[in-house]
Amino acid sequence: MTMEEIISFVDGLDGVLTLRPAPGDGSPEIGWGDTFFYYAPDGVTPTTTQPFATVVTKNYPGDETSRLDRPDTFRVNISAGKQAFIRWTGHTPREPASTGVDPGTADTVIAHPVYGTAGWLAVVNPGPRTEAATRELLSTAYHLARSRHERRAESTDRTG
Repeated sequence: MTMEEIISFVDGLDGVLTLRPAPGDGSPEIGWGDTFFYYAPDGVTPTTTQPFATVVTKNYPGDETSRLDRPDTFRVNISAGKQAFIRWTGHTPREPASTGVDPGTADTVIAHPVYGTAGWLAVVNPGPRTEAATRELLSTAYHLARSRHERRAESTDRTG
């Protein structure tokens, strides 16, 4: 899968706000070239929630183990929930990972090297082995984000 295929897939889901920071748009330089996906049917960037998935193209401070500084390397980060995390890693997010999988290995679903303890999964350069899983995990993350948004909206309607 290419980055553009992933971005097109997620961006095509109803109510997704796709942010692609770039020079001149007021976003911090560190985010330029990366992509952030939110469930935001009103088209407004949420201020109280994190994206449900991201595509990153470079190392971030403290997050270098995937070696995204290699040519043509990117990582899809997915918040697909506890059940998906357990299914793919064999442990709960709070347990230390001892898989021995190199976080830079391509086409492998892994616990996110930094945010795995928060239940995030990651795939460096999804390919033939992980294309279906990546789409499934992105869909799961989307549905979870949409459900959270709808619960908040219902709660606000009742109290506001």
